Amino acid sequence: MYDKIFKPKKLVLDTGEVVYEKATRTPIVWLIFLGLLIFSLKFTNFQFSVLIERGANFFDMLKKMVPPDTGYLPKVVKPLLDTIKMSFIGSILGSVFAIPFAILASSNIVHNQVINKVVRILFTFLRTLPTLVTALIATYIFGLGTFAGTLAIFIFSFSYMGKQMFEVIETVDMGAFEAMESMGATKLKAFTVAIAPQIMPIYLSTTLFNFEGNVRYAAILGYVGAGGIGLILNDRVNNRDYPSVGMILLTLLITVIAIELISQVIRRKLT
Repeated sequence: MYDKIFKPKKLVLDTGEVVYEKATRTPIVWLIFLGLLIFSLKFTNFQFSVLIERGANFFDMLKKMVPPDTGYLPKVVKPLLDTIKMSFIGSILGSVFAIPFAILASSNIVHNQVINKVVRILFTFLRTLPTLVTALIATYIFGLGTFAGTLAIFIFSFSYMGKQMFEVIETVDMGAFEAMESMGATKLKAFTVAIAPQIMPIYLSTTLFNFEGNVRYAAILGYVGAGGIGLILNDRVNNRDYPSVGMILLTLLITVIAIELISQVIRRKLT
């Protein structure tokens, strides 16, 4: 239909051959984009005037956090360590348990579409659950504390790493794997020798990246009673103790930056 309205441009090549260049679709793409943007703004009742009028309140709150209350630092250390431990344990366990399921989801390793699809649906379902919601459910089942937070991070890491790794496994060179199978090796043995060395650098790099993100996510799990630094952050915000909030955020910022720098160094060595 588009080509009938906007006729293709006729071009004559140096060889005398005639070709037709179709009209660009860019205007249509921009119209669709603008239409969706306008619809979204109307649907969400987004108002730029309100953002301009009240946006300054955000900076007023930041001013109240400066200078941070350094005297509150000793109370931050233990919850911060709890947050790091939750993130580390949840990330490591999730990454380890994801590997066998990622193998089951890989169509080039397991030639059974039912198993492939079931495992992929499992990954999709678990990724659909927000970590905060998973932590809330875990607190109802296992009670308040860091165990619930660790479980929530584990579930997210399992689904995230599983999806990432089965996609990586499906792109590897299968020559060595198939050769070992033809010589009588089991799938597990062939995978360990032929596939694992190919995916290991990406696996370790993705695990580190997942851990970085989980440290940030874990900081808010305390809002639903899942332990960590979020508990005291929620308490100080509710009490309008902004200098202490500033100290908590500053400590968390330094921790996240340090973890990211260390992670980047390790990832560079892996690649």
